[in-house]
Parts: sequence; C-alpha cells; structure tokens
Amino acid sequence: MMGTPFMKRNVNVMSEVLTDITEPKKRMLSGIQPSGDLHLGNYLGAIKNWGARSDNYDCFYFMADLHTITVRQNPADLRRRTLEQLATYIACGLDPEKNTLFIQSHVHQHAELGWVLNCYTMFGELSRMTQFKDKAAKHADNVNGGLFTYPSLMAADILLYQPDLVPVGNDQKQHCELTRDIAKRFNGIYGDVFKIPEPFIPETGARVMSLNAPDTKMSKSIPEGCVFLMEKPEDIQRKFKRAITDSDTENCVRYDPESKPGVSNLMSIYAAVTGKTYAQIEQEFAGCGYGKLKPAVGDAVIEHLRPIREEAGRILKDKAYLEKVYKEGAEKAGFVAEKTLRKVYKKVGFVAR
Repeated sequence: MMGTPFMKRNVNVMSEVLTDITEPKKRMLSGIQPSGDLHLGNYLGAIKNWGARSDNYDCFYFMADLHTITVRQNPADLRRRTLEQLATYIACGLDPEKNTLFIQSHVHQHAELGWVLNCYTMFGELSRMTQFKDKAAKHADNVNGGLFTYPSLMAADILLYQPDLVPVGNDQKQHCELTRDIAKRFNGIYGDVFKIPEPFIPETGARVMSLNAPDTKMSKSIPEGCVFLMEKPEDIQRKFKRAITDSDTENCVRYDPESKPGVSNLMSIYAAVTGKTYAQIEQEFAGCGYGKLKPAVGDAVIEHLRPIREEAGRILKDKAYLEKVYKEGAEKAGFVAEKTLRKVYKKVGFVAR
C-alpha cells in the first residue's frame, strides 16, 4: 500500500532532522586586523562572500587586535577602528545570530595558547616568514619580538577553535601551512589534540588592485589608490576619476590584465559591484573613452557601498547593541577555546586550575 502524501512529508521531515543531527556544520574561522579602515579590496576580495557562508558552515570571525599592536598604534584610533570593523562586518551581512563575532583580545585563550605554541615552533620556521621580512623592512625602528613570533599566535587563533577550514588568500598560504605543521608536530608528541585545518580558497573573490598603482594590491598603505568602505562619496568619486589607465584611444575599454592592468582593474571592480560580465562591460563602453568609464565605476561603487555605510553608521550609534554583540561573541568563542586550551595544558603537564 502506497503511503499518503502526509506520511511522505513526515518521512522527508524526519530525514532532514536526522541529517542535521548526524552531519553537523563544518567550522570555519577568519579574522582581519583593525590596523586600518576596511577598504574595497577587503570587501570584494573576502567580506562580501562571508554572509552566505553561515548557511553551510559554523563561522567564527574576529577583530585581530592582538596582531595589530606588533606595529605601534594610536590607542584611541585602534579602539575606534575595532568597533567600526565590527559594525561594518554586521552591515556587510554577517548576522550575529548566525555567526560568532568577537574581539580577539577579549578571549584570553588566544594569548595563552600562543605562548604554548611558541615553544613548539622552530626559530628557522619563523625566520622564513615573508610577512615578517616585509614588515621588518617597513618598520625598521620597531622590529619587536611580537612581530617575529606572530605566526605562532596566528596558529593559536586557528587551532583553538578546531576548525575544518580556514579561508586563505595568496598572502596567507604560508601561515596556513605553518599552522598545519605546528599542529602535526604537537599531535605527534601528545596524540590527536588539534584538528588539522584545510585551507579554503574562497569563491571568485575579486582581486582588487590599487587605483593609482594597478600592479599592486589595493592597500591602506597607499591611501590615494584605496577606496575605504566608510569614505565620503565625493572622495570615492575623486579617486576613481584619478585612477591610472593607459594612453589608448581606440577600443580602449577591454579586459586585458597583462597589457592594460589599470583598465582591467576598473572593469573587475565594475563587474563585482554590478554583476555584469566583461563582455557586457566592453559593449556598454564601446567607442567611449576613460572619461566615461571612470565616473561610471565610481558611481556604481558609491551606490553599492551606500547601504553598508548607512547601516554601519546606524549600528555605531547603538553602543548598547554593539557591546552586546561582542560580549556574547566573546563568551561563545571563549567557551569553545577553553575546551581546547584545557586539553593542551593537560597534555604539556600543567597543573589543572
């Protein structure tokens, strides 16, 4: 006898429930230093895609303020940027009800595990880190111990939460590999303490280059070529109008990263904020010069960022809400982190607290 539609529907519901029970979401963790205001490269390259991840993953995102002080900071500016970054995360679609959002320094287990992992990280491994070499060259008057050992803290950031996946860009692959090496070394001595995270290559995140140096990634260190998310519309438009292109006059708007990096960068940004293909963009600006392309890209970016800027501004005014978000996030993160830290402390021989 065939089942009734009601019975079939109940079977389907039970199947979904069982799937939820037997297949927990994989955990993912990521963070950005509040060392400067968030910019278009951060957003299009990463943050824009983060909101949808919570449908499939258990996501932890943090403001990496402990890492930020390896370079001297103005304390008031650091506090402001940390809260602005949190508000911007939320405005970009990271729902605190679906994601764990917290400030790194509010979860003391990061610093504690960071010290332990320092003792299981080799001097030679740290000295080979390319970011240490780059930052040491840029800040030759302040080459401190934290700058040298921060990859161990980064490993602690990751391993505390036993994540399955860690989103990485090209500039972070080396750190992810070191984290895996440290975890394997520790596990080899003490057994299966840490889950070995897999690198996660984000889907089609746009690689945004500097507007006035299109052979370089957009960076806050080159402010005139960098578009900040909270920047005034008139300043955004001014930067796009001054963007570096080339001297072509015929059929000049075409995607060719090798020979036309400036124009290709503008097209990549326009495609990311409008959803148009490069072919559609080339057709839209056929027969037009850069005098039409540049302000069009600027206008599209301004309109795309407007709701984010307005929502972030609204959240920043609601200090009680923002405090509730980061305190609840730290409490949840601390609960997960403490379980890992206790296990580590027991393995290395520390007396239980």
